[in-house]
Amino acid sequence: MKQFFTNYIENFRGLSREIWLLSLVTFINRAGAMVLPFLSLYLVNAKCFTLPQVGWIMTSYGIGSLLGTWIGGRLTDKIGFYKVIIASLFLGGLGFIALQFLDTFYTICIGMMILSALADAYRPAIFVACDAYSKPENVTRAIALIRLAINLGFSIGPVIGGLIIARINYSSLFWIDGITCVLAALLLFLVLKPKAMNEGHTKQTEAVKEGISPYKNALYLLLVLIMILSTITFVQYFSVLPLYYEQRHLLSEELIGLLLFLNGVLIVLFEMPIVGWLERINISKSMATFWGMILIALSFLVMNLTSWSGVLIIGMVLMTLGEMVGSPFANALALSMAPKGRKGTYMGLYSMSFSMAHIVGHNSGMNLVDQFGYDFTWYVMAFVLLVVAAMCIWLYRLLKKSKDYVIY
Repeated sequence: MKQFFTNYIENFRGLSREIWLLSLVTFINRAGAMVLPFLSLYLVNAKCFTLPQVGWIMTSYGIGSLLGTWIGGRLTDKIGFYKVIIASLFLGGLGFIALQFLDTFYTICIGMMILSALADAYRPAIFVACDAYSKPENVTRAIALIRLAINLGFSIGPVIGGLIIARINYSSLFWIDGITCVLAALLLFLVLKPKAMNEGHTKQTEAVKEGISPYKNALYLLLVLIMILSTITFVQYFSVLPLYYEQRHLLSEELIGLLLFLNGVLIVLFEMPIVGWLERINISKSMATFWGMILIALSFLVMNLTSWSGVLIIGMVLMTLGEMVGSPFANALALSMAPKGRKGTYMGLYSMSFSMAHIVGHNSGMNLVDQFGYDFTWYVMAFVLLVVAAMCIWLYRLLKKSKDYVIY
C-alpha cells in the first residue's frame, strides 16, 4: 500500500502551480454539478415529459453546447482563456439557477440551449490553459489532473444530489449547482490573476496565422469524427442509463448516485497511475484511444448478459477503465495536432465534437429505447464503438505515415 501511495504521488510531480489551481477550481465547479446526472429523471418524474420529449430537450442542450464551444474557442484565441473561463463559470451558474423556473417543453428547450452555450464555452479554454501552463512532456498528465478534478467533484455531486432529491426536492439541485459555479468563478478570479495568464496567452498569439485551419486538416477532422461517434455512446451514461437503472433494475436515486460515485472514485484512484504507466511503456495516443473504445463497448455488451443487478457495477467499471485509458490521450492527441496560435480554434472544434454528440446521442438513445427497448440500444452502442475502434487504428496508421506529425 505504501509503495502504491508513493507511486501515485510520483505521477503528480512536475505539474505547475497554475494547473493545480485550475484543478481546484474545476473540482469546486464539478462538485456542484449534480443536476446533469439526474436531469432525465427530473424531466420524466417531476415534469412528466415523455422519453422522446426528453430526447429533444437534451438535443437542445447539445445545440447550445455546439454554439458555446465554437464561440469559446474563437474567444480563447482573441481575448485569452482567463476571461472565457471566468465568464463561462459565472454566467453558467446563473443559468442553472434560472433553469428550475421554466416549466413548458419549449421554454425548457430554449433554456437548456442558452445554459449549455454559456457553460460549455469553458471547454476549449481549459484545454488551452492546460497547454499554456504545462511543459510539452506534462500535457497529458495535466489534462489527466483536470479530469481527475472533474471526476472527483462529479463523484461527490451525484451522491449528494441523490440524497438531496430523496430528502428535499429537485429544485435544490439547481440552486446548489448554480451557486458552486459562481463560487468557482470567484475563486479563480481571486487566486489566478489575469496578468500571469496573459503571459502564456501572448506566447500563443504571436503566430496566429501559423498552420492550417482545423476545418481543412483531414486527419484532425477524422479525430473529431471519432470523438463525435464515441461520445454519442458515452452520453448514454448521463441520460438513458439513469432511466435504465430506475426502470429495469428498480434502483432509487440514492443508489444511482452511488453507482455514478463509483465512476468518480475509480478515476480519482487509478487514472493518474494508469496514464503514467501507459506513458512509460510509450503507447501511442491513438492506440490508447483505441483500447478505450474497446473497453467502453464491452461495458454496454455486459448489461445484456444477465438481469442480475450486479452487472451494472461491472459495466460501470469497464466504462470507467475505457474512459481512463482513452480520454486523456485523445485530448492530448488533439492538442499535439494543433499548431501554435490556433490552439483555441482547434480545441474549440474538438470540444464541438462533444456538443454534436449531445445533439444526436441523447435523442437517438431515448428514441431507440422507446421503439426497440434497452437491450437493442446497448447492442447498437457497442457496434458503433467497434466501428470507432477500427477508425482509431486507421488514424494511427495515417499519422504514422504523415510527415507533419511526430506524435501519434
